[in-house]
Amino acid sequence: MQTYLLPQTNPESVVLLQITDTHLFANESGSLLGVATQKSFHAVLDAVDTVAREFDAIVATGDISQDHTPESYQEFAGGIARWSQPCFWLPGNHDYQPTMASVLPSEQIKPCEQVLVGEHWQMILLDSQVAGVPHGQLSQAQLALLDNALSQYPERHALVLLHHHPLPAGSAWLDQHQLHNNDALWEVVEKHSQVKAILCGHIHQELDRMYRGVRVLATPSTCIQFLPDSDDFALDQENPGWRYLELTPKGDVITHVHRLEGDQFKPTFDAAGY
Repeated sequence: MQTYLLPQTNPESVVLLQITDTHLFANESGSLLGVATQKSFHAVLDAVDTVAREFDAIVATGDISQDHTPESYQEFAGGIARWSQPCFWLPGNHDYQPTMASVLPSEQIKPCEQVLVGEHWQMILLDSQVAGVPHGQLSQAQLALLDNALSQYPERHALVLLHHHPLPAGSAWLDQHQLHNNDALWEVVEKHSQVKAILCGHIHQELDRMYRGVRVLATPSTCIQFLPDSDDFALDQENPGWRYLELTPKGDVITHVHRLEGDQFKPTFDAAGY
């Protein structure tokens, strides 16, 4: 298990910036259902600068690339290089891990599975990808990694990160692509009372729900958004976004989603899938 120590610059709390589901292409003109994903990605980064909230680290919860090219991952790395904070990323179903690994080691993007956050928290990053299919699965090795990491630091609050949503989101077409062995994940989590939240991407929409005593959070994509509570594939009018998470010493997670303003990045709404 590779571990990284994230220094705590603020004694009161640690702030994370979550960016997810960027779906980048090598080409600036590459688009997903009518949205030029490089442009929407950079618009989000510019908006983060405009908000000007201090943060300690970036977490990128998968589907970084849409076309599997080295250039798409380099585009992500180049975009976040405007900031000095470290970034922790994990793969989504659209990612190609050999190409992801080609940009590492990176001074900013850390290839690790366990992050010790200041004095009070740890983050565990899990790989839920099943190559070639949209749904997720955690291998026995990943489940053991989670169990071992939580057992190693029982006194620390824990944030678990993965790409796929670990519970039904309420959309039949999306939920067939959720984490298929979510019961196995929850069996591990329920052994460790210090798990405060699970953070994911994948569903291209905001989710904030308590489940089995744990807060489950999902975050808007930086490009297209999926319509919540729709049994069939449907796109949402909501704009691209990102999330801040403040982790307090007492174990609270204070979080807020921000979105771009305007109508520059509206998708092709009559699309039947992607």
